[in-house]
Amino acid sequence: MSSGIVECVPNISEGRDIEKINRIVDAARIEGVKILGVEPDPDYNRTVITFAGQIDSVEQAAINLVSKAIEEIDMSKHSGEHPRMGCVDVCPFIPISNTTMDICAEIAKRVAKTIAELDVPVFLYGFAAKHEDRKLLSKLRKGEYEGLKDRFNGTTEIHTETTRLPDLGEVTWTDKAQKAGGITIGARDILLAYNVNIDDSDPAVAQQIGSLVRSSGRLIKSSDGGGKFRTVGLLKHVQGMGVPLESHNLSQVSMNLQNYNITNLHHAFDTIDSLCKNMGRETKGSELVGLVPLKAMLDVGHWYVGEGFSDEEYITVAIERLGLNSIGEFNPNERIIELALKEETA
Repeated sequence: MSSGIVECVPNISEGRDIEKINRIVDAARIEGVKILGVEPDPDYNRTVITFAGQIDSVEQAAINLVSKAIEEIDMSKHSGEHPRMGCVDVCPFIPISNTTMDICAEIAKRVAKTIAELDVPVFLYGFAAKHEDRKLLSKLRKGEYEGLKDRFNGTTEIHTETTRLPDLGEVTWTDKAQKAGGITIGARDILLAYNVNIDDSDPAVAQQIGSLVRSSGRLIKSSDGGGKFRTVGLLKHVQGMGVPLESHNLSQVSMNLQNYNITNLHHAFDTIDSLCKNMGRETKGSELVGLVPLKAMLDVGHWYVGEGFSDEEYITVAIERLGLNSIGEFNPNERIIELALKEETA
């Protein structure tokens, strides 16, 4: 097999039962794979897991983890703030070095085929999608877990025939499908899951800002309901929404930065900070979920202090200016992909 390095970032629909999370993560602890991050969120009831390694090892680790999550998680009993469709809501493969997106798409298809043999519904998305309409996770996930039964029965009004059914596995509402939900596997570029905190437990302002900054914009309707149009969002390649963060008495603008070279962390943070001030609120730091490329952090440092500093100094500036330690410790040796891999192989 290729000696290329691939990252996998499964998001499982369990963020509260630590013992259960550990059992699922342990399934991926095999030779050739490094677990780089495990980040449970009790409000979202979701855990972001990050691991990386050689292609064949990462592929097997993903199969092990998804299979264990199917065994451990019952979606019929799940609730949480974050949109989700299945026990493994998303499992993307991401090229890191000496590999390509096409290779990651093939990994995703092989893993999906193996998981489908467990008689659960499996969707393919991103660069592994079989149809253009199925590339976006947000479009494929419309209706979430609660809408799956209607999708399988053909009674949904929010999906066309091109997006309605899984690509592989179970396509009827069996007991196994009800327990596992829809498992989504794919390949994508590096995506930054980035949340900006607002010092307000009421999510109304966060929700307003989320609709303003996301690339899809805001749907505007006439007062009599006779017409509607969609505005353009302030930030490019960004998905965003406002959510409460009850455990910290805050709210968040929760975002996926889909191309950090176009909309970087500092673009998102400064835009939301400005909108907050206009609405009489204050930001209170921010949060990265999962790992981040070194370049994204260095870009933040350059933005705030200019040229002439070391990588370590730029990283420190980024952490301080974005308030990345506001909710939990941000350890760069554990949270920056290149540094984490270096630590693991030292």
